[in-house]
Amino acid sequence: MNLSIRAFVAIPLPELITTRICDIQERLKSLRLPVRWVRPESVHLTLKFLGEIPVSTIEGIAGVMELTVVECAPLTLFTKGPGVFPGIKKPRVLWIGISGDVKPLSDIQANLETHMEQIGFAKENRPFKSHLTLGRFRGRIHPGTLFDILGSFTDFASEPFEVKQLVLYKSELKPSGAIYTKLQTVYLDGPKKSESDHRGLTI
Repeated sequence: MNLSIRAFVAIPLPELITTRICDIQERLKSLRLPVRWVRPESVHLTLKFLGEIPVSTIEGIAGVMELTVVECAPLTLFTKGPGVFPGIKKPRVLWIGISGDVKPLSDIQANLETHMEQIGFAKENRPFKSHLTLGRFRGRIHPGTLFDILGSFTDFASEPFEVKQLVLYKSELKPSGAIYTKLQTVYLDGPKKSESDHRGLTI
């Protein structure tokens, strides 16, 4: 029996940034935006969504992740200012931006896409824009109102944080929200053997 899981590759966030995400969400909630909010502890900096994958491919994916970051130094990033996808007239996703070492971050993501394509995962058609999803719109909002709200947060910025890891996560969709479990971790400070947590493979 070929078991499969829903998976993605992402950068985990430190508790300090999770707290800042919680803070900005609370401020935005007070403005009664028609948004379904993502739990702060569930927010990641996603680099590649893989969809349903066979459990048997996990080790191979971890190898590709290691190859992607084998010569990469740790990055310094910080969050800055909210925005929306795809645009202010018909927003679907509310996000907070990423600044700092965004060029090497984009290089890592592009290399990950290339290496993943070589083992059978299609490249993403849309250009990569580093962001953290705060929530998804579930109703309409006047573009002018949304423009003013986003503009009031342009000075928002978090403390910098260091990125040292890429993680392969398992995603389980539950009525109460998605549950994410770390399956493999690789490091950005030179070649290291990845760490696995096979407790996360319980299906």
